[in-house]
Parts: sequence; structure tokens; C-alpha cells
Amino acid sequence: MILHQPTADVFVPDGLAPGAALQRITHLGIGAHQDDLEFMAFHGILECFGQSDRWFGGVTCTNGAGSPRGGVYAACTDEQMRAIRREEQRAAAAIGRYGAMLQLDYPSSAIKSATTTALKDDLQQILMATRPQVVYTHNLADKHDTHIGVAVATVQALRELPCDRRPAQVWGCEIWRDLDWLPDADKVLMDVSAHGNLAAALNGVFDSQIAGGKRYDLATQGRRQANATFLESHACDQTTMQIFGMDLTPLVADAKLDIVGYVCGFIEKFRREVQQKLNQRLGL
Repeated sequence: MILHQPTADVFVPDGLAPGAALQRITHLGIGAHQDDLEFMAFHGILECFGQSDRWFGGVTCTNGAGSPRGGVYAACTDEQMRAIRREEQRAAAAIGRYGAMLQLDYPSSAIKSATTTALKDDLQQILMATRPQVVYTHNLADKHDTHIGVAVATVQALRELPCDRRPAQVWGCEIWRDLDWLPDADKVLMDVSAHGNLAAALNGVFDSQIAGGKRYDLATQGRRQANATFLESHACDQTTMQIFGMDLTPLVADAKLDIVGYVCGFIEKFRREVQQKLNQRLGL
């Protein structure tokens, strides 16, 4: 692969040659920032953890230079923060036993651009090298502009693959907007109840953000537990931790399907569901 950023980093925790490491990837997470994968794609990490025939691969698109910082990190320059966040992501890859971890080192401004194709081209190369069965990325109703940029580039890259090289499942996951609002029939349910110690370890790696003033570790676990408990009001909990996903597979299978219309279709279903319940109660 020839990636656009000469400072892009490819890390293989177990030391296998990068080419072979990429070929073994079965579950691929594509996130915007360092720590996004651990928060949104933990299902894929769990599916592969300790398995010999399944391997999780991670792609982090931005360089972390613009991260908020406080406490002991308050005086860090952008370049220092960039280096710190890269090492935190490498540490998470080692703890989670990822098959490979790629950090593409883009500034956020490049990810949010509607005119550049560099990220999409890089992702297409990575997808061709890995040929994963499942891809996890941001959901297309996320409120973070950089997350949307990554999700759109991911869908576009997947659409340009030959049909026989596209993954069987593509899921958009929760971070800066949960997916509780999705109608239950449309939710992708990802049970992440197992290995709570691994979840805590991965979430806690990113000290530059946690100690810097953002308790992502607690918020992530709280959301997963809330998803499990509030999923069904008339039954006992079947899981203790759940991540919700938006199914993006139809957008990849059919390149003619309108991205905006597809996502807004879920929003319209939610609107109709709320309207119907209110109408019933009001006798309308």
C-alpha cells in the first residue's frame, strides 16, 4: 500500500509482517480518532479476542493533534499531543491483541473536506488488502463532523470495491449521538457483555483524554449498560452491555442508493412511531 500521509503508522502487535497481518483481518474498525475504535467497535474486538481464525484490525484516520487537553496535558503542544495519542492507540492495539493497527495521520480538516478523495483512496487500499467480513465505522447520524467524514469516506470506498470483495456486514456505531432513537427492528444489536475487564482496560488507555477532562471511560460503559437495560420494557435483561448499530450494508450493496435518503428514512420512521403513540393516547 502507498498511503497519502508519509507519517502514517502501521503497527502489528505480534510482530507479523504487515502484509500477512493485513491479510488475516476478518473484522475491521474504521474510526476518526484515537479511542473511537475501543468505544464503538468493541464488539469486533471481542469477536476476535483470543481467536486464531478471527482477527480485528483497526484504522484511525486523524492525527490527534487537535485533541482537547487539560490537567498534566494542558501545556502539551499539538505535536506532543499527536505523539501521545499515537502511542495510546498502539497500547490499546497491544492490549486488545489486534491483528494490525493503522493510523493514517490526517488533520481533521482534511477529513471534513467534501472535495478531497485522499482518505477514501487510502481506505480502499486497506479494504483491498484486508478483505474483512465485517466493517465497523461511525453511524451516519453522528453529530461530529469528523466522524461523518470518516463514515462517508468508508461507504464510498466500499462501494468502489468489486462486489465479491465487499464485506457481508457494515455497521455504523455510536459515539457522538447514541442510536436509542432507531426503531427497534432497525437496530443492530451488539452484545458486549463479556470481558468487562478488557473493556475497562481498553477504555482506560487514553489517559490524555480522561485525565484531561473527558470521562469517556465511564460514559462509554454507562451507555452500554443503559442500552441493555432500556432496550425492552416488558422483559428481563438478556445482556448486561449492548452497543447499538445502524446497518449500512444496503448502502454498500447498492451504490445507487441515496445516502442522505437512506439515513433520513430511519429518522422518518422514528417520527412516525412517536406520532402514532401520541395519536393513540390522544384519541386522534
